[in-house]
Amino acid sequence: MNTNANNSVNKPVVTRFAPSPTGFLHIGGVRTALFAYLLARKNNGTFILRIEDTDKEREVAGSVQHIQDSLSWLGIDWNFGPNKPGLFGSCIQSERLASYKKYASELIAKGHAYPDPYTIEEIAGFRAQAEAQKKPFLFREHRPSDSQIAELVNSYDGSKPLRLKTPTIARSHWHDAARGDLEAGPEAQDDFIIMKSDGFPTYNFAHIIDDYEMGVTHILRGEEFISSTPKYLSLYEAIGFTPPVFVTMPSILRDDKTKKLGKRDGAKDILDYQREGYLPEAMINILALVGWNPGTEQEIFSMKELISKFDISQVQKSGGVFNEDKLDWFNKEHIKLLSDSELEARLKPFMSSKDFSNSLIIPRTLPLIREKITILSDAQKLFTGEGELAFIGHISDYPADRLLWKKNPDKELVKKHLTAVLDLIQKISDENSDANFIAGSIKTALWPYVEANGKGDVLWPLRVSITGQDKSPDPFVSASLLGKAETIKRIQDAIRRLA
Repeated sequence: MNTNANNSVNKPVVTRFAPSPTGFLHIGGVRTALFAYLLARKNNGTFILRIEDTDKEREVAGSVQHIQDSLSWLGIDWNFGPNKPGLFGSCIQSERLASYKKYASELIAKGHAYPDPYTIEEIAGFRAQAEAQKKPFLFREHRPSDSQIAELVNSYDGSKPLRLKTPTIARSHWHDAARGDLEAGPEAQDDFIIMKSDGFPTYNFAHIIDDYEMGVTHILRGEEFISSTPKYLSLYEAIGFTPPVFVTMPSILRDDKTKKLGKRDGAKDILDYQREGYLPEAMINILALVGWNPGTEQEIFSMKELISKFDISQVQKSGGVFNEDKLDWFNKEHIKLLSDSELEARLKPFMSSKDFSNSLIIPRTLPLIREKITILSDAQKLFTGEGELAFIGHISDYPADRLLWKKNPDKELVKKHLTAVLDLIQKISDENSDANFIAGSIKTALWPYVEANGKGDVLWPLRVSITGQDKSPDPFVSASLLGKAETIKRIQDAIRRLA
């Protein structure tokens, strides 16, 4: 069987992401959705979100909404989906049963499908027999005769599984846009179940019908589907469909590159990253580069750039590593690219309402926050406990000895310096004082005195008096963050401590 030719080349590109609603959306699935989305958008095509929910025993309530929320967070939108049916009907498989039954009936009429006459126990016996003979179990070796199939079809009432009668038993050859020409021996073909006894289709049957009816031209999926491709090709042949373009995605590997990244390796649901404070732009960026090589040294990409540059010929064969340290780097880089207003808006869900109640705190601290954080949730830590900005909300009690510069622990000298600094700060213009009281103007006012009397001797006690800490931002920055009135109040308190 040779299927190197396909009729998708000159058609408008249609791709799909077809997850099962089982509750956990792993980064591997998201990467598949992303590549399918990029391919469709690059070619001004159509991207479909289809829900494959025919296995009702594994379905988890709320998963369909979870999938949509996950893709929406990442900026992956769909032309058709659970909430947007197309001319082909619903994008939820359990609402498309009539379509599967129609094609199943056509296969029966063509002589390419038959009811399974065996019990579970009988099939288990066949399997055990094959194992004893040390050969693969093939159901087609136990296929009923043509006359038996005719009797089974005449009495078929849907209560037994329906199997494909594989039309051609031969070596399979097919082309994969990422892997090149592939092939498999005839042992890969078998009479597999297409409709279950509960009236629901199997994945092997439903996805092929859906892809055809939805006009899908390119299928992007994991390498675990390569071994099943000969079976799919048999069904394409039996039903008379021309296969779409196959694009096999490389595996996402754990750090040691020995195996695929899985739940046991700490792989998380995609929205866990959102809750931790990662930017969707960073997640999209890193996943695009796990298995796709743009052919340049560029690492930072926007979604618009990815759409422009994406090419399935650059999808790699070998697996790529997803590394959270690298994700941290991407996140920090994308934080740098956000405007002040964008960063402030992104921070808000991760900050206490108290920090946002003062309209000046966040704008004033934004440059420092941007510099210090890796993920958005890091920002709150700066304002609490031993965080570098914790002094803004309150100043913790501190011993007077902390005000003494280690190279010159003279209380009276420290007191003299703080009194002089206080006087200079009080002279900074009170007109629109908060606007004038910025790090640059504070430094300009104090610097001649600092240079004349020693940086450590003056700036150390100033830092401690403002923050109560021996590790904090530049004292000029710290003072500007507090505002003039609070800075004066704290310096006065420090002077009293030295009395």
